[in-house]
Amino acid sequence: MKILVINGPNLNFLGIRDRKIYGSESYEGLVMMLHEYAGKMGISVECFQSNHEGAIIDRIQEAYSDGTDGIVINPGAYTHYSYAIRDALDSYHTIPKVEVHISDISAREEFRRISVVSPVCDKTVIGEGLKGYIHAVDFIIGYQ
Repeated sequence: MKILVINGPNLNFLGIRDRKIYGSESYEGLVMMLHEYAGKMGISVECFQSNHEGAIIDRIQEAYSDGTDGIVINPGAYTHYSYAIRDALDSYHTIPKVEVHISDISAREEFRRISVVSPVCDKTVIGEGLKGYIHAVDFIIGYQ
C-alpha cells in the first residue's frame, strides 16, 4: 500500500511558526514519524510539501497514475479558498482522501473555520497535533 501525504504552505515551518498552535516538532520530525509508522505497518508513505498551489495540484494529479492508494492532505491556508485543489481531489473517486489539520480550525479565526476541501474528502482530522496524521493513515489502511 502506498499513501501520499501532501502538506501545503508553511508546513515546512513546523517548529518555527507559532509553537503554541503548531507545537515544537519540525517538519523533518513529522516526516520521520510518518516513515517510522509506515515501516511498522508494512506500507509505503511518500511526503510532499509545497508552498505553491500549482505544485500541489500537479502532485495530486500524478497520484492518479502512480499507484497511490490513499491521500492525506493538509492544504494549509489553501484549505479555506482553493477550489483548484478541491477540484483536483474531487476528480479522483477510487481512493480515500483524508484532510488533516494540526490545530482545531473550528476554534480559531472565523476565516479558518471554512474548509472547501472537506466535502471532497472521506474524513477530516482536526486538532490532534501531528498524531492526526497517524490517525489519517490508519483510516486509509482500514478503508473498505
